[in-house]
Formats: sequence, C-alpha cells, structure tokens
Amino acid sequence: MVRLSVLASLLLSLVIPSSATSAPLAKEIELNGVRLSYVEEGAGESIVFVHGAFSDLRVWEPVREEVARRYRFIAYTQRYHGVGAWKDDGKEYSTVTHADDLAKFITSLNAGPVHLVGYSGGGAVAMVAALKNPALVRTLTMYEPAALFVLPAESAQGTAAREDRAKFTSAAREANKAGDPIRTMRLFIEAVLQLEPGGFDRLSEPTQTMLLDNARTAPLMFGAPPAPAITCDALRTFTRPTLVTHGEKTQTFFKLINEGISKCVPGVQQVSFPDLDHGAPSAAPAAFTAALFEFLARHQGL
Repeated sequence: MVRLSVLASLLLSLVIPSSATSAPLAKEIELNGVRLSYVEEGAGESIVFVHGAFSDLRVWEPVREEVARRYRFIAYTQRYHGVGAWKDDGKEYSTVTHADDLAKFITSLNAGPVHLVGYSGGGAVAMVAALKNPALVRTLTMYEPAALFVLPAESAQGTAAREDRAKFTSAAREANKAGDPIRTMRLFIEAVLQLEPGGFDRLSEPTQTMLLDNARTAPLMFGAPPAPAITCDALRTFTRPTLVTHGEKTQTFFKLINEGISKCVPGVQQVSFPDLDHGAPSAAPAAFTAALFEFLARHQGL
C-alpha cells in the first residue's frame, strides 16, 4: 500500500476551484440513441475520465489542466447527468447502460485503447466496461469505486459493506422516498463526504451548482437495478494494469470494496491518501494526479 503525503490544510472534499482556468468548449457525440457531451484537451495517450453520482464532467476540472500537459484529457457526461434533456423518463439508468455507453464512447472517438479513470460510481462503470471490453483499455484506475457487486452478499466483507452503506445513506434514502431530490442529494453528499449537517452550503459555488444540476438523478440512482455480480474469478481474468485508490478517512464501505478488488485483480497497485476522504480527486488534485502519473509511468508504452 502506497501512502502519499498531502498538506493538512487541504480544501473541503469535492471542491472545484472557482479560480480554475476556462475549460475547453464542450463537444457532443451521438451513440446508443443519446447525445453525450465531452471535453478534450492536450495530446498523446488518451485518458478517459468517468464521473460518479450527482456529478458530470465538471468534477474533473481540478485535474484537467495538469493532465492535459502530458496526455490527451477526455472527460464526458453520462446519460441523464448534466443539464441536457432526457430522451425518456430515466428508465435505462443503470451501471450496465452506462458501461455500454462508455465502451461506445471510446470506440466512437477512435481513442482506444485508453487509460481509463473512474471515480466512485464512475469507477464501477469503468470496471464493468473494462471487463467486458479489455481491448479498449490500456490501464484502469479507480478511486473508491462504488462497486458493491464485487463483494458476495454472503461474505463477511459484503455484509459489512452493505451495512455501512445502509447506515450512512439512510437519511438520503428517506428523502428520496419523500420525493425530494434536492434534499436527497444534499444529504447523500454530506454523508458520503462525512460533512457536518449543512456542510453542503460550505462547498464552493461551482461544486454546489454541479451537484444541484444533477439532483434530478436521485430517483434514478436509488431506483436503478443492481449491477450483475462480478466474481473474484472474473476479476482474475482482467490482466490490464490496475490502480485502486482511496482516502484514508473514507467510509468503510469504499475501503471494503477496494480490498475486495485488490484481492482478485492480478498485480493491482494500491494508493492511500492520508487524512482524506471520498473527495480526494477534487480536494487534492495535485496528490491525485501525482499518483496517477506515477502509475502510468510504470506502464508506459502499453
């Protein structure tokens, strides 16, 4: 397990700096009957970044400029996320749908094989897409993937992870049942990032805007069908270089998933970010990109 030193005075988790340079203009691509927006910048080997719950391509803004200095940075917004219109009522929202979209996205851009980076729910999407389409992937990096489906329900790890998730998301789930997507999102973010009540209001304005824009996905996320279980034997067949990272102070739920993945994927590399939680890629972009670059340097030319 690698531990990276970071300053104790880091910003609150999931903070998108308001001083960030202007992002490149978003483009659109049509696939699987939907239009997805994306941004790209830089040149060289392509890195595709996949966002998680209640977010979109904007969550990667803190790392965009640094990544684009060395690689072709590509971040896209998954269907139903962002501010675009939906083609339906959200009935196709699922990890499997998002993973299929991701594979088509990589193929449509003629960018593969790519270095694939997924954050939280985006890590689960990236994993499913990579397992199904290994030829599209050079390396796989996941920050605290919300991939509960890799832990058997009957296992001690699986039971503990499910209990922890139920505990810290209970308030958000109740708000979702009451039909209040904004309150659902706020409670979910505060729980996942371990913020005090009302901590959402102290996040940066750009972060709050992004999260509020995506609050409408609350009933879709909580109502989505579970992803098909992935066994340890299936993970052992994945031979692409893999990096699994987490914050030292994150929820037990994410740590257990990382442990489960690390036990099964051959040669996996792990990185822990001291004193950080689920928001490390945004709160500590320099530390996150340093870990990513070190990992990619080990596997240059693949």
